[in-house]
Amino acid sequence: MKLLTHNFLSSRFLKNVTTGYPLKLTIEEKNVVEAEIDVNFLKNVMVKIDYAVLYEAAKSVGEDENLPSPNAIVDIDSLNEQQLKQLHRVLVCLDVVIGSLECPETGRIFPIRDGIPNLLVNEDEVS
Repeated sequence: MKLLTHNFLSSRFLKNVTTGYPLKLTIEEKNVVEAEIDVNFLKNVMVKIDYAVLYEAAKSVGEDENLPSPNAIVDIDSLNEQQLKQLHRVLVCLDVVIGSLECPETGRIFPIRDGIPNLLVNEDEVS
């Protein structure tokens, strides 16, 4: 599962959950597959994601080095080359292979296996 995907997931479908965002990410295994940097892709994606959530997710997997803090980022054009490379790395290259996602409101754990988050729940858990 990419950290880009993590940025869009929530557990709002659970009973008694109002936002269910952001899901707390815990990893057991990660994989990095290098890819060519596409600055246009980064520019387009940055306006759609919650950067503070991405930063915390990157921090939780030990990949926050060289990322600007959420308070420091103004726009993608203000980033230096190292910061762009790290942003690309956490959004595109990093894959969570085994881990879990935790609902911030209920504590419900959703496993990640083979890079796929399992958000299936029992019928009685859905609102």
